[in-house]
Amino acid sequence: MNPIVLFDGVCNFCNGAVNFIIRHDNAKRFTFAPLQSEIGQELRAKYGIGEDVDSIILVENDHAYTHSTAGLRIAKGLGGIWSLGYIWIIVPAFIRDLVYKTFAKNRYRLFGKKDVCMMPTPEIRERFVSEPGAVATGLSPAQDKH
Repeated sequence: MNPIVLFDGVCNFCNGAVNFIIRHDNAKRFTFAPLQSEIGQELRAKYGIGEDVDSIILVENDHAYTHSTAGLRIAKGLGGIWSLGYIWIIVPAFIRDLVYKTFAKNRYRLFGKKDVCMMPTPEIRERFVSEPGAVATGLSPAQDKH
């Protein structure tokens, strides 16, 4: 199963991040779903991720990664120059996450938000997971928040 990036579908910055990942993911490794979708809620429940986590989550290899670790693992997965960003993993998670959470807390004020979740264009629709139950089958409830 391909890694799934869950994102805040009404956040302008998050939508921009998803578009960035799509543009730079030449191997089409990542798939996507809004946190607000049925699948997003299903995966939150499966991995015990609370509503307080409202930005990007990466579900990969039977683990759910949140905050800065999710972002760094996505960068690594993009390969090429972007994978160099993974070097920041050496910074302790509590420090990385403090910076991440501060930015995430202010993202609506800085970048705005939409009234409804983004609708993928026909060209990228295949990259979005859309059927409830389709992604959770066979996943274990293992979780790694860092």
